[in-house]
Amino acid sequence: MSSLSKNQNGVPQYPKGHSGRMLVVLASIAKLEHASAVTVAAYTGLSQGNIDTYVLRLNEEFGTQILKEGGRYRIESWGPVLKKKGVMQTLVSSEFVPDIG
Repeated sequence: MSSLSKNQNGVPQYPKGHSGRMLVVLASIAKLEHASAVTVAAYTGLSQGNIDTYVLRLNEEFGTQILKEGGRYRIESWGPVLKKKGVMQTLVSSEFVPDIG
């Protein structure tokens, strides 16, 4: 993968349709103290209107359990597919390569 640009927070800007967008949303929810659609969008540089869609897709496609309580997201479970350490790397690396071993 070629180097990606990063926003003012250092978050890689994955292209439209790239699964990295979902992963930075998940990592941001884990990182931010008050993870709402507004704060996640501001942190990641993604559209606020798409954050709920990314969360829904994470829950459906990767088996995460992300709950929305009073406008804030909370990770109940990372599910059987994703590893927290690897997902958190998507926030800092535009050369993210999953650990397959």
